[in-house]
Amino acid sequence: MINLQATDVRTFLPSQDFALSQAFYAALGCEREWSDDNLALFKLGPSRFYLQRGYAKEWAENTMLHVSVQDAAACFSAIRALLDTGKYPGARVAPPRAEPYGARVTYVWDPAGVLLHLAQWDAKD
Repeated sequence: MINLQATDVRTFLPSQDFALSQAFYAALGCEREWSDDNLALFKLGPSRFYLQRGYAKEWAENTMLHVSVQDAAACFSAIRALLDTGKYPGARVAPPRAEPYGARVTYVWDPAGVLLHLAQWDAKD
């Protein structure tokens, strides 16, 4: 077996409107660390992801990002208020719900249709 000695894994997310998606992720608290005309690197907590200028409907609507959060309900309220401004057409949010795998999840769709799972893990006794 090969040992890649990996130190990090980053995903690439599509965008239909690159500027709009960058603004959306920044509004969610993601820090843009670098960008050029076609690619942006965002940091969220200890993790990073790439947002790229490029869109295929089938890709965007089948891409998911799972993010562990402290409070799924607070995330829902804040994102609902953000989306109510009308600044992010196409983006939407669903109220948190308990999932059988042990998390309470708020679902957020970015402007391109990428699905974010904002998961609050149940406390284990």
